[in-house]
Amino acid sequence: MKYLIFIVSVIVVNFCSAHNNDFSQKTKEKMSSESFTEYNDIERVEPSNWWVGFKNQRLQLLVKDDNIYSAAVEISYEGVTIERIVKGVSPNYLFIDLNISEDTKPGKFNMYFKFENGTQKIQTYELKPRTKPSEDYIGFNSSDVIYLITPDRFANGDESIDIVEGLKETKIDRTDGYGRHGGDLRGIINHLDYIHDLGYTAVWPTPVLINDMYKGSYHGYAITDYYRVDPRFGSMEDYVELASELRSKGMKLIMDQVANHCGLEHWWIKDIPFEDWVNDQKNYEDNVNDWDYTTYKGTNHRRTTNQDLYASESDKLGNTDGWFVSAMPDLNQRNPFMAKYIIQNSIWWIETLQLGGIRQDTYPYADKQFMANWAGAIMQEYPNFSIVGEEWSYNPLLVAYWQNGHPNKDGYQSNLKSTMDFPMQKAIVDGLNEEESWDKGLVKIYEGLANDFAYKEPKDIMIFLDNHDKSRLFTEVGEDITKTKMALGYMLSLPRIAQIYYGTEILMNDTANPGDHGLIRTDFPGGWKGDKVNAFTGKGLTDAEKDMQLYVKKLLNYRKDSKAIIQGKTIHFAPENGIYVLFRVLENEIVAVILNKNKKLVNLNLDRFDEMDLNGRSLTNIITSEKVLWKDYLTLKKEGIIILTTK
Repeated sequence: MKYLIFIVSVIVVNFCSAHNNDFSQKTKEKMSSESFTEYNDIERVEPSNWWVGFKNQRLQLLVKDDNIYSAAVEISYEGVTIERIVKGVSPNYLFIDLNISEDTKPGKFNMYFKFENGTQKIQTYELKPRTKPSEDYIGFNSSDVIYLITPDRFANGDESIDIVEGLKETKIDRTDGYGRHGGDLRGIINHLDYIHDLGYTAVWPTPVLINDMYKGSYHGYAITDYYRVDPRFGSMEDYVELASELRSKGMKLIMDQVANHCGLEHWWIKDIPFEDWVNDQKNYEDNVNDWDYTTYKGTNHRRTTNQDLYASESDKLGNTDGWFVSAMPDLNQRNPFMAKYIIQNSIWWIETLQLGGIRQDTYPYADKQFMANWAGAIMQEYPNFSIVGEEWSYNPLLVAYWQNGHPNKDGYQSNLKSTMDFPMQKAIVDGLNEEESWDKGLVKIYEGLANDFAYKEPKDIMIFLDNHDKSRLFTEVGEDITKTKMALGYMLSLPRIAQIYYGTEILMNDTANPGDHGLIRTDFPGGWKGDKVNAFTGKGLTDAEKDMQLYVKKLLNYRKDSKAIIQGKTIHFAPENGIYVLFRVLENEIVAVILNKNKKLVNLNLDRFDEMDLNGRSLTNIITSEKVLWKDYLTLKKEGIIILTTK
């Protein structure tokens, strides 16, 4: 009986205990949710938020506030632990290393900064749930054609933000090629149908992060805050909306990032965390009041030092450590806190915008081991993502060096999927402009493509004909419409990712002063109220401009559905008698690209191409829709390009 009473007592006690614990837990949760107060006492905490569920569980917070170095830091949030706190040389910085366990739940928590005098500051931090798994971030690839836009010069969608008081440059002047013109993110959003209908699958705007500089702030490459959209371009919400609208159309947003340098007016240049935060820092600090082009140490631009087996250390550092211009401090990625900051910033933007890719500016100018670590950290987290690096070199060996998997003699592996094809861009332009001979003209294009043996994955290289830094295609080929069509048609048939600069489709040019950035980045007609010409609607365009627009549209929309161009085998035949022929082949689809520089009628003997097994087959001209019988010979009536398909 006593034993029975004991058993019953235990059951009752356990029930009551469980009930009380349950009540206590619920009460605690209720009190916690009701009593939690958000604070914003600290000047800066970056990244401004993070996410749970990353493969890399470590996060480093940059904390900036007056004399924050003397504070003790406390965090109480399940799954989050402080591993290390490092003080900056400046008393206004702390760097806090956190570990975020894989079981950590999304939510907000407060960080307490307690000072010796008994005061404290509190900052709320948020860990967000991730929108989708890392593997679902699909980058650009050979199926994509990318529309490159200089946002300030494309379209003004919100005139109310043209001038933002409190910033250093507040003037709008569309007659000044180097001033602000008022284009913005809303202008791009408003015209996504135009871009989509042309057949583009991705949009790459040049940087839209704030450039609070005294002049030249429109171009975006002198960033003064890596977590803030320039309010003259719009808001963070606008940027997120652009990305979202692109995804809704099956398109990708590519972000232009800059790891090599920042703008001189960046907030951290006014209060530098460490003695080696930027390169040539002591020189800058000693001459800060007289800092101009006479005192700064510029880069020597000797990018070959990254590959050169015989390069001196002096020349190597001259390339990586010199400033681009006196207004752009060169970031020292060998400082581990700077390195971590840049890597985390890239990941933050990938998650925030659900990016479809990153274009990294001035790739060979930064510390190359850091660049490998940066790309590696991103690709480890997002294995299906894409990054393209800018290597402005015309030697394919230099470009190939930067593509991951290339067997470099020094053992270097970049982790970089794509590089920019400056060599092929030059080969196409030179080949079309030169008179035909045994070593000039179309053979330049043929041999340029033959250099693909140097690349680990040619289809992952990004080809282009013009961009925001180079003279426009129409100018480069002497304003010759036939050559422009030949260049575009050939480029879009190659085993490559393709990029076209805004306005190329309407023959925009910089012929009045070739190479002038102000002209290269001319306003897109119709992007501003009152424009007499509107390329979005076709109003005021010449017949030639309309024709080119339609030509690009037909090319892109065919390419979008062409498995042969996107994935197929490439076979080309050496130029003969001013004619160069290239084929793209996949299963039953064969695309034939014929470049002809003969100004008079010629008959192309087709026997030479028997290995393509096209004899007697009917092909369709993808531009004119005309049917062509592939038998004996093909009559080419005039100079130009013909693209035929069996599809």
